[in-house]
Amino acid sequence: MTTVRAMLPIPARDRLIVALDLPSVPDAEAMVTRLGDSVRFYKVGLELIYAGGVDFARRLAGEGRQVFLDGKLHDIDNTVAGAVRSIVPLGVTFLTIHAYPKVMRAAVAARGGAPLRLLGVTVLTSMDDADLRDAGFAGTAAELVAARAADARAAGMDGIVASPAEAAAVRAIVGPDIAIVTPGIRPGGTASGDQKRVATPESAIRAGADYLVVGRPVTTAPDPRTAADAIVAEIEAALEARTLA
Repeated sequence: MTTVRAMLPIPARDRLIVALDLPSVPDAEAMVTRLGDSVRFYKVGLELIYAGGVDFARRLAGEGRQVFLDGKLHDIDNTVAGAVRSIVPLGVTFLTIHAYPKVMRAAVAARGGAPLRLLGVTVLTSMDDADLRDAGFAGTAAELVAARAADARAAGMDGIVASPAEAAAVRAIVGPDIAIVTPGIRPGGTASGDQKRVATPESAIRAGADYLVVGRPVTTAPDPRTAADAIVAEIEAALEARTLA
């Protein structure tokens, strides 16, 4: 089994990753400006990647921000390896790979000793058991997440992307040194939107999540900075409760 890099302590504010799921780089730049120093970590996903977001991600990283490039790579080994080698110089913190064993092993080998951290995407939080059956999978979402988390650990990945509902089970599988990144975070009183397996920031952290990905509850809030600060405060309280438990 490939050796996994040990995690360092993570400040509460660095655990919030704001998803810049916005249609253009100027929109994303304006949101980063509005959020100021309340947010240190941003996700650049497919919508923004295909609107000039790769150079934007490079600039954010160069300015000292942490960046989660949510590319969700999945292709033949050689293509994934080449993509990872191209992404390393961007200086981003996280890159997502769909959690298929061959794909993950190719990504880990191509990454080599670079500081880029690779995350295995298990099951999208917009999918439930019925969606998986429609896609041809026989098991439940929880079963597939567990199997892919084990595969990611064996491949030497640095983290797992899974819903808050599976965070505790994933932690038991991967141990303390692999990051658990949870999308589908919805603070109390906010709409679920197109997400199906969701949780509040507090419940996700208490279940064992390390990083929370939050998009619309921050970016569409009347005051995004206040919304982000409230989530960080909830993370801090949940970490304290988790320590005392």
